Amino acid sequence: MENKIGQLMLIDLPKIISECKEKWNNVTLSNVNNSVIRLGVIEGEFHWHKHDNEDEFFFVIEGQLFIDLEDKTVELSDHQGYTVPMNTIHRTRAPKRTSILMVEQDTVSAQGD
Repeated sequence: MENKIGQLMLIDLPKIISECKEKWNNVTLSNVNNSVIRLGVIEGEFHWHKHDNEDEFFFVIEGQLFIDLEDKTVELSDHQGYTVPMNTIHRTRAPKRTSILMVEQDTVSAQGD
């Protein structure tokens, strides 16, 4: 996934979020060492998946995010975060338009493994 912004550039999240018209949009904002910072503007649910070799961090900017795991569901609201460890089957759901930041290794497929 190509960087939308990159390094040494101002990242204006409210502007990027307001310009997003799709129900599910995932944008790579920048690379930091071997990780990427991604912005998701989502509504609806993603499929069950796992990342065999990478952890995945979710941080809600605004909205409500559910992270379904095999044995529980974690609910995140504005300004809350959660890390899903590698090799953990999960899916994300947003009942309303939700903006999230994700931090993950640059080897993670945005579609899941």
